[in-house]
Amino acid sequence: MRLAMIGLGKMGGNMARRLRRGGIEVVGYDRAADVVAQLAKEEGMLAATSVADAVAQLSSPRVVWLMLPSGDPTEQQIRALAPLLSKGDIVVDGGNSNYHDSQRRGAWLAEQGIGFMDCGTSGGIWGLDNGYCLMVGATDAVAKTMTPILQAMAPAAERGWAHVGPVGAGHFTKMIHNGIEYGMMQSFTEGLELLRGKQEFALDLAQVTELWRHGSVVRSWLLDLTAEALKHDQELTEVAPYVPDSGEGRWTVVEAIDQGVAAPVLTLALQMRFTSQNETGYGYRLLSTMRNAFGGHAVKHADGKK
Repeated sequence: MRLAMIGLGKMGGNMARRLRRGGIEVVGYDRAADVVAQLAKEEGMLAATSVADAVAQLSSPRVVWLMLPSGDPTEQQIRALAPLLSKGDIVVDGGNSNYHDSQRRGAWLAEQGIGFMDCGTSGGIWGLDNGYCLMVGATDAVAKTMTPILQAMAPAAERGWAHVGPVGAGHFTKMIHNGIEYGMMQSFTEGLELLRGKQEFALDLAQVTELWRHGSVVRSWLLDLTAEALKHDQELTEVAPYVPDSGEGRWTVVEAIDQGVAAPVLTLALQMRFTSQNETGYGYRLLSTMRNAFGGHAVKHADGKK
C-alpha cells in the first residue's frame, strides 16, 4: 500500500519511519524541506514538494494521513485537500482534534464521497520502536481499507489498534485517554512529593520508583519513565515548574459537565496545570493578603522577607 503523510514533525516523522519499516510506501510532505529530504534519504520515503504533489503520487483509493496541529491548521488543510481528491479516497486525521470537529469534517467529506477516519494516536516519541496505540473512528468500509496501515503502525498486527466506533469515536476515546493520563500523572506527582518531603527518612525516590516497577499495583509505563528520569536527577532544578495543558484535558472536563458525570480527579488535575501556568501568582498573593487581613498572619514578600 501507499499513502501520503502530511506533517512530518515529532510524531508524523516517526510514524512515516515506522510505516516504511513495515513495508508501507509513504509519500511525505512537510513545510520543512530538509525534514522531507532526510526521511527520503534515511527511510526511502517518496518526497513531495507540496500537498498536491503528494496526492499526485498516489493511486486510487488515495489515502492522505494528516499529522497537523488541531484547530485551524487541520481545518484549512482538509478544506484545501478535498478538491484534489475523488470519490472513494480517504482522509485520516491522526492529530489531537476535538471529536466534534471530526464528526463535522467526516460528514462534510462524506457528502463528496470521500471517506474519513479520525485516529486517536498515543505512544509519543517511543512509538517508532514500540508501536502506536491507535483508536480509530470510521465506517466499516474505511476501517477495512486502512487495516494494513494500522497493523504496520501498531505494536502488533492484532493488538494496539482498534476500530472503536463511527467517525468521531476515535478522537473521543483519545480525549478521555488523555484526561485519565492527567489524573495518573498528578497522582504520581503528589505522592512522590510527599515522599520527598519526609526528610527524616531521606528516601531515595529513584530507588522507590524502581521498586514500584516490579510487582506493585501502580506499575505502569508512566512509572517506568518517571523512574528512569529520577535515576539521573532527583532535584530537577533545571526543570521549570510550568506544565502546559493540551486541548484534550479541557475537552474531557467539558464532556464530564455535559454528561453530568462527576470527574473530580481529572478536573483537579487539569486545574493544577492551570496553577503552574499562572506566572503572576496573583491568586496566591491575594490569599496571603486575606490571611494577613483577618488573622494578622505574616506575609512573605517577593524579596523573601516577612
